[in-house]
Amino acid sequence: MGKLHVYKYQGAGNDFVIVDNRRGEAEFLTPHLINRLCDRRFGVGADGLMTLCASDVADFEMHYYNSDGPEGTMCGNGGRCLVAFADTMGISKFEFLACDGYHRAEVLERAGDRRIVRLKMRDVDPVVRMADGWLLETGSTHFIQWVKDLEHFDVDGEGKRLRWDARFPNGANVNFVEPFSDHLAVRTYERGVEAETWACGTGSTAAALASYVHGEKCFVSKVENDEERIKFAVQTRGGRLEVDFIAREDGSFRDVWLTGPATRVFETDIDPEQI
Repeated sequence: MGKLHVYKYQGAGNDFVIVDNRRGEAEFLTPHLINRLCDRRFGVGADGLMTLCASDVADFEMHYYNSDGPEGTMCGNGGRCLVAFADTMGISKFEFLACDGYHRAEVLERAGDRRIVRLKMRDVDPVVRMADGWLLETGSTHFIQWVKDLEHFDVDGEGKRLRWDARFPNGANVNFVEPFSDHLAVRTYERGVEAETWACGTGSTAAALASYVHGEKCFVSKVENDEERIKFAVQTRGGRLEVDFIAREDGSFRDVWLTGPATRVFETDIDPEQI
């Protein structure tokens, strides 16, 4: 087994190991190796790992793995980072296949190793209201709760408790939201990472959609074909994201987009047998 060339990217503090697997060089990746690469003491350190793969039906394919090793569900910030990586690798079109279907993206700005990436998310069914929050699927399952004094809230304790709640047989990511006059503050406990992450793209998207249903203040960016495009600014621990979408009369959402920074941190060669 030879050395593995890896890249590290972060999107609003949500960080990832990326491997270019378009020629199949990374087929030896195992859950154990992925876990070691993502380990913050013994490996590169990341919330997850992604591979950029060739595709016969799209410009490329995205595979996302949780930091504990197994393949995970859709990751919004990961998707934006993978698009930024693809851009630096000379790929000029960004229609790609992920585990939850097709996505497309736009690179809005380029400045050195930093990109601003706008990623189209999946359409979302109506939000399910529960006694203590809201449940929805944005490519990953998310449970939303509103809290006060989010800065001092016990995200790890409450997040771990709710992540394993019996109502969620496959587990759920848990997002705690505090609305302000011009943005939503969001903190997320992520399954697979089993800890709070500094940002979550599908979670920020879920928080914005649930906040709209909840009646929180938003911004109408423009009207398209007599339909309002709604926009929320989302402040995570690692940076600010934007979510915009069109709300349907039946309570579902279409044309949902997630926008924010994606930055290359470094690249290096790793000897898999040494980690």
